[in-house]
Amino acid sequence: MNNIPRVTLRDGKSMPQLGLGVYAISDGDEVSKAVSFALQEGYRSIDTASVYGNEKGVGRGIRESGIPRKEIFLTTKVWNNEQGYESTLEAFQRSLERLRLDYVDLYLIHWAVEAKYRDTWRAMEKLQSDGLIRSIGVSNFQIRHLENLFQSSVTKPVLNQVELHPYLQQYELQAFCSRHTIFLEAWAPLSRGRAFKEPLIVELAGKYGKTPAQIILRWEIQRGIITIPKSSNPARIQENSDIFDFELGQEEMEGMKKLDQHYRIGTDPDNMNF
Repeated sequence: MNNIPRVTLRDGKSMPQLGLGVYAISDGDEVSKAVSFALQEGYRSIDTASVYGNEKGVGRGIRESGIPRKEIFLTTKVWNNEQGYESTLEAFQRSLERLRLDYVDLYLIHWAVEAKYRDTWRAMEKLQSDGLIRSIGVSNFQIRHLENLFQSSVTKPVLNQVELHPYLQQYELQAFCSRHTIFLEAWAPLSRGRAFKEPLIVELAGKYGKTPAQIILRWEIQRGIITIPKSSNPARIQENSDIFDFELGQEEMEGMKKLDQHYRIGTDPDNMNF
């Protein structure tokens, strides 16, 4: 049974708060089986990107799952060297062809490539008006990038997908985005396992009879974050969605807040080498 909660984006579209990420999962059988299994287990959101090189397998997994396309929320992204107005339009068509789909639910600018992301956004607004994209958003945008985008855009992003986990909690960015009705979505939401031995998380896992991963994902859900843990392992895919039968208390949420170290696993968006 699908008990994953949904959020309503600023454009009125509905999106599951938990999805499957497929970063670094190889194209072909590995990713198609992971996607198909997740959908059959109740997931309804899949997150990929052109640079992941696995859009073909993701599309195949969607078709093989037997789940109607209209029930699935699919995200993909335009990569850095594809940005600009015309090149974004072309890049999107290539993604659509690889996916073998008629539309994408959410299209994101993968990184804020200076001097290009505003033109990229204009192209995405056109694709949305043409009905090829349901919602448009960004990824790895800092506050300054968003403020710059607001100056020239007709519409604001519905979502900003960023690195977020117990060691990089992004409260300031979340507050800014919330004021503009933009959801935060977490990539690397489990800190790639780095926080699994954190004493507080281990203690909470024991208290609730859950795994450290489930405690972290539950913490993100309660913060109103959309989260997309990546896995191709069926047991992990099931485990990551088994987080809706318990709730962390306010003191426990405050305790988790103290784990923030402003520590990045990935690249700092302010120091990305484009």
